[in-house]
Amino acid sequence: MQTTNEAVNLALSKAIVDQAPDAIIFADQQGLIQIWNSGAERIFGHQAEDVIGGPLDIIIPEQLLQGHNNGFNHAMSSGQMKYADKVLTTRSMHKDGTRIYVDMSFGFVKDDDGKILGALAVARDITERQANDRAQRLRIAELEKALQEKDASKG
Repeated sequence: MQTTNEAVNLALSKAIVDQAPDAIIFADQQGLIQIWNSGAERIFGHQAEDVIGGPLDIIIPEQLLQGHNNGFNHAMSSGQMKYADKVLTTRSMHKDGTRIYVDMSFGFVKDDDGKILGALAVARDITERQANDRAQRLRIAELEKALQEKDASKG
């Protein structure tokens, strides 16, 4: 039986996850989605009721799928995660088929005895930032080329 404080803390924890602006996704040891918050709905376009119990494949581009599955299975069996405590910028998929860029961080979720229950991912859509950075790099390259051509014509 839960005490009043435990019930309040549980409700607060649920509200924080549900209302976080970033995607919060929890997949069990089999890689099946168990938690998909409103941030994940907004970023990836899938409603929670449509993805809970299903595989993570829906947000992973096909060319990254095998690597993801290998890494996930290795992490679950070994207890070691390649990208733990790091932020990984990667490609992902929106429900409408568009590819997006996301910054993702990963971690294990463990029970009180330290047994791994699954993996947690937190993601932020950085597609616009990536596009702006690319446009800026292209503009710099254009300006550098124009400067070189100007210097060459003087010589």
